[in-house]
Amino acid sequence: MPFTPFHMGPGAAVKAVAGRYFSLTVFGFSQVMIDLEPLIRLFRGDSVLHGMSHTYLGALVIGAVALLAGKPLCEWWLRGWNRAVDIKYLRWLMVNPNISWLAASLGAFIGTLSHVLLDSVMHADMHPFAPFSYANQMLHLIPAGQIYLLCTILGVAGFIALAVVALWHKHSFDTE
Repeated sequence: MPFTPFHMGPGAAVKAVAGRYFSLTVFGFSQVMIDLEPLIRLFRGDSVLHGMSHTYLGALVIGAVALLAGKPLCEWWLRGWNRAVDIKYLRWLMVNPNISWLAASLGAFIGTLSHVLLDSVMHADMHPFAPFSYANQMLHLIPAGQIYLLCTILGVAGFIALAVVALWHKHSFDTE
């Protein structure tokens, strides 16, 4: 999967369902972190792009780093976001910049583990269970086009649901 954007679709759907118990920003941060290795390998011209970062063991390590670094960085970013949208017609886009440790944990670990799961189906250079096994039984289990479509549908549905909830809360506050 070409870097992070498609991975955000399932994250948006989880956020729409889990609400404040899941941090979409930490999820996104974890997506970027896990794709740093393939990006570096791509620039170096390596034949194998997906190394230890794209194993379940690597995903747990990156998830822990994404949790510890991502929570404060994402809270800082969300405060900046709120300052940027603090305009009359954009205030409905403001969010609570405080991320609980539970929400950050779920965002980080669902982010990295789902990333490995989705990429396992698409990339022949992946060994998701390394160093315990170098087999990848998930490879080509689902056609790549269907994975892209599923991620897109989940993203559109998730972001629509999040927008509806945000508008609903704004409307309910306006009438009180």
